[in-house]
Amino acid sequence: MARFEFMEDTIAAISTCSAANAGISIVRMSGEEAVSIAEKLFVPAKSGLVLSEVNSHTIHYGKFVFENQEIDEVLISVMRAPNTYTREDLVEVNCHGGVLVTRKILDALIQSGARVAEPGEFTKRAFLNGRLDLSQAEAVIDLIDAKNEYALKASVDQLDGHLSRELKVMRDELLNHTAFIEAALDDPEHMSLDGYTEKLALDVDKYVDNLDKLLKTSENGRIIKEGINTCILGKTNAGKSSLLNILAHAERAIVTDIAGTTRDVLEESVTVGGIQLNLIDTAGIRKTDDVVENIGVNRAKEMAGKADLIIYVVDSTRALDENDEEILRLIQDKKVIVVLNKADLTPVIGKDEIRKAINAPVITTSAKDYTGIGDLEEAVKELFFAGQIEMNDQIYITNARHKNLLLDARKSLKLVKDGIENGMTEDFLTIDLFDAYEKLGNILGEAVEDDLAGRIFARFCMGK
Repeated sequence: MARFEFMEDTIAAISTCSAANAGISIVRMSGEEAVSIAEKLFVPAKSGLVLSEVNSHTIHYGKFVFENQEIDEVLISVMRAPNTYTREDLVEVNCHGGVLVTRKILDALIQSGARVAEPGEFTKRAFLNGRLDLSQAEAVIDLIDAKNEYALKASVDQLDGHLSRELKVMRDELLNHTAFIEAALDDPEHMSLDGYTEKLALDVDKYVDNLDKLLKTSENGRIIKEGINTCILGKTNAGKSSLLNILAHAERAIVTDIAGTTRDVLEESVTVGGIQLNLIDTAGIRKTDDVVENIGVNRAKEMAGKADLIIYVVDSTRALDENDEEILRLIQDKKVIVVLNKADLTPVIGKDEIRKAINAPVITTSAKDYTGIGDLEEAVKELFFAGQIEMNDQIYITNARHKNLLLDARKSLKLVKDGIENGMTEDFLTIDLFDAYEKLGNILGEAVEDDLAGRIFARFCMGK
């Protein structure tokens, strides 16, 4: 497994929140000198205790002292390599969670021989030391950034190695095919390739099918990770802003009886049925001579064109008119859920009339009475995930880098299949076999370039 030039110094960082006071804070160190640096600053409560002599994975109470000044009462955890997150000696100083005291402890560690860790450097060392492959390391930051339960579950599954195991099995088989062909070409007297391409073709079909299954999850994977970009669209005073406020559980948008109150887009991320919706409340679509409102209407149309989902809010007490006709033309080819609002009042139009105008799910709500929101949740899940997200055994591709490499590997395997069908010699087939092997390996971090790894780990927070 390819690894980068490794820095053997000891790193330190605050691993908990460093911007506000908290109950406790943790300052973490990793490296060969982690225990000896901590030993210089730790005065144990237990007489005769020597930090460098304690058993691994033990925790000890005492005082943290620097330049004869007591900084805090602390608990110090000592974890010895290789059974640690980084596979190096790891020390964690658990102190009271004041910003000042936490910073003073970190400063003391730095002045005693450690250096400040770069963003993501603890996880980078875990990767460099073979504790995690690159796809698992990327799952760590996805886990930290997860904004809904499905993104969290997908990240945990990837961190557990679900994707890694599947790719490793495929890579082993690709390497075995390549090695056998090359060995047979070198020693034709003892190894025969007669009929081998037929077997290889069957296996390549299987690999392409496996990659297709993974790639089919990538769009749902993107939505699970990033959320559904959702545009709330409708005429003025249909209840768009009221719906946003209900979903956000806060008065995020101004609601009045005056038509044209919303003049610009308003964005809010909410969780609906465990799925993140990146909501965009827009100006009501209508013809207007107001210059400012007209800018808002044009922005609403632009946002609708970019959205994954349109929530078309219709006032059930008003008949469809030319403004609705314009909206319907705008959203005909989009994923749409129609919200027939103001169910608490006497309706003028119903679901059947809406369904004649557009082929989309229609739900009835009352923003005033907070009814119908559960139906909206179910409609979103049905529209995007056929009613449910299979999170038990399903691997979801949530990373664009992984998707692109899977596409590259699939392309190489298709070249192998084309080569077999066109009667190309086996030595040419090994070129594309090995290329597919390498592309899958790049997902796991095999022979990945330093600058790519640097960009990946730069996304991490300090202390992770």
